[in-house]
Amino acid sequence: MSITELEILERRPYAEGRSFGKVGAYERIDAIAHYSVDPEAAENRMINDLHLAERGTDGQVHFTGDLTLLRPLDNAAGNRSLLLQLPNRGRFLATHINFSEKPNVASAKIQPGDGYLMEEGWSIAWVGWQWDVPREAERSRIGLIAPQVREQDRGEEERMQLRLQIDTDQACVPLTDQHVGNIGNHQPIPPLDTQDPEATLLVRDSIYGPAEIIDFDDWGFGRVEGEAIVADETQVWLRGGFKAGRIYDLLYHPRDCPVAGAGLLAIRDTALWLRHSPSAPTHGAIDHVIGEGISQCGRLWRSFLYLGLNGDREGRPAVDGILCHIAGARRGEFNHRHAQPSVQPTPSLGHLFPFSDDAQKDPLTGRHDGLLSRQAAQGAIPKIIYTDTSAEYWRGDAALTHTQLEKNADMEPPAHVRRYLFAGTQHSSGAPHLDERTMFGSRGSNLINILDYRPLYRSCLANLLAWVAEGKEPPGSAFPRQADHSRLSRSQALEQLSAIPGLSLPNEETLTVMRPLDLGSRAADGKPHLPATESGQCYPDWVSAVDEDGNERAGIAMPDVAVPLATYTGFNPRHAQTGASHLLLEYFGSCVPFARDPEEKTRTGDPRAAISERYKDRDDYLAQVRQAAEGLLAKKYLLIRDVDLCCEIAAKRYDAIMGYNPGMRPPRR
Repeated sequence: MSITELEILERRPYAEGRSFGKVGAYERIDAIAHYSVDPEAAENRMINDLHLAERGTDGQVHFTGDLTLLRPLDNAAGNRSLLLQLPNRGRFLATHINFSEKPNVASAKIQPGDGYLMEEGWSIAWVGWQWDVPREAERSRIGLIAPQVREQDRGEEERMQLRLQIDTDQACVPLTDQHVGNIGNHQPIPPLDTQDPEATLLVRDSIYGPAEIIDFDDWGFGRVEGEAIVADETQVWLRGGFKAGRIYDLLYHPRDCPVAGAGLLAIRDTALWLRHSPSAPTHGAIDHVIGEGISQCGRLWRSFLYLGLNGDREGRPAVDGILCHIAGARRGEFNHRHAQPSVQPTPSLGHLFPFSDDAQKDPLTGRHDGLLSRQAAQGAIPKIIYTDTSAEYWRGDAALTHTQLEKNADMEPPAHVRRYLFAGTQHSSGAPHLDERTMFGSRGSNLINILDYRPLYRSCLANLLAWVAEGKEPPGSAFPRQADHSRLSRSQALEQLSAIPGLSLPNEETLTVMRPLDLGSRAADGKPHLPATESGQCYPDWVSAVDEDGNERAGIAMPDVAVPLATYTGFNPRHAQTGASHLLLEYFGSCVPFARDPEEKTRTGDPRAAISERYKDRDDYLAQVRQAAEGLLAKKYLLIRDVDLCCEIAAKRYDAIMGYNPGMRPPRR
């Protein structure tokens, strides 16, 4: 265990002393963890550049990270389990489990919502792991101050790659990952030299498309104010401006060289310390640790497992189970030189084979590997539940986690793994109103998907704990399979969906498909040559088969998918006004409501049955929703407390759809 000191900044009652059922009150602890790790130890050798980092007089590498902990005041009242949640871009996320309101901005507040986690007696820890999270005094986001590679040890420097794609034309853009507001936007990474002659700006029209080099005289580091270009090492300008939808790659030598993989050690060692250290606030109260991560942090858990980091030198596991959400088949930029943990679609180390847990041969590269191969060799393999939405399948990678690549056949997960598709859903749960605009202000060609799948996710956490603590196996995996004819290629699915009026479809030729990447001869050392290039070959792109309404047949269906009011998809093309309308709006899905009555159905030429032809009235609709929810309960895909919740969710969406006025919608492109 590498935590040498927990520097407590504040310790106070949580939620103003609110009592949570039989468990009672909680306290919140905000602290800074001080880490000290041996760069030569076998359990740390997978961390890239750690051996080149600055060391203390003790020969150890030292760094610090934020830590926030919620725990029951009465240890005896807790469930003796710790939920180790990885902050997504530094944010506290409990909304998807506690059903609190989803914030549009980062906040230091941890809303209790309906109090589910606390009523169940969980201790909850958030570990700062990301080195480039903007640090605010109010701790609205938490992160890590990573050790730096010694300047004399950097050797031949590789350029870093920053990919930029914006929704509106701009004269200049900041050197960040371009997530809107403080949901994302990592710390700008300044260049070593703003006049670096090796700095390069490229532009292309699709993720893997051919790139054009922009003349060096037509761009530079700085910002535009009126007609003037002002020196600014945190922004880049382009003559004529950056165009909405186009994809720009900026390659440059960065000033700093942090050991990004130190965040992985912070995760492992915090989990071990909170369970085993006599000086931890949770000492004597924790028997089981469940790791949980969403999107970026789901990909982080996949990277953690791939590197075989789930154990210490004594063979003790850091986590007993992992709930890995909306990661698909990807990993991320978490452990190589000049890694940017916040980047998502940029083809890089996170897009590489292996995709499946068990080892297999990649017919396109000849490699033989599995995501869990290294961890299996070392022991301490956790129980794992992976959950994905339709969006991870439509972006082109999630099916690779369960595809035998040489035969293009089904590949079942290992016995200690479950994998679920939440049918018809998008990356983040939808809100009960109809709009083309996302929570970030970006715009789709279709109405944004409104499904809220969080009750399914909550049951996965309960099932995972029961599996870890009591040996009770969760329900079987549910995902698109060849064996039961529940999978289609995306082109096949698009052909079937083309019959639905009003549904804008993506251009099949420009859909992103995972491809083998050439990252250069040094890729194995975590220092790729950039930009990455691809071979032109593609991996399979399976998605769920659809029914006569266009809704997905595979996976687990929320009651309002099983008892539908609309067609729900995991894709939504970008709106023409935001540029690149041939590309998908990343991570957002579509909602195409059914006609409300036969007259509207006839007027629009909709082949789908109208709502009034399906249900007598609102009460009849909700009665069928309840029946579907009870069916999920019987299969252990839903908690008994959430049957009523599913009815409430469906009722809000029924009211939104029945009250929607299509005439108020802006004209379609």
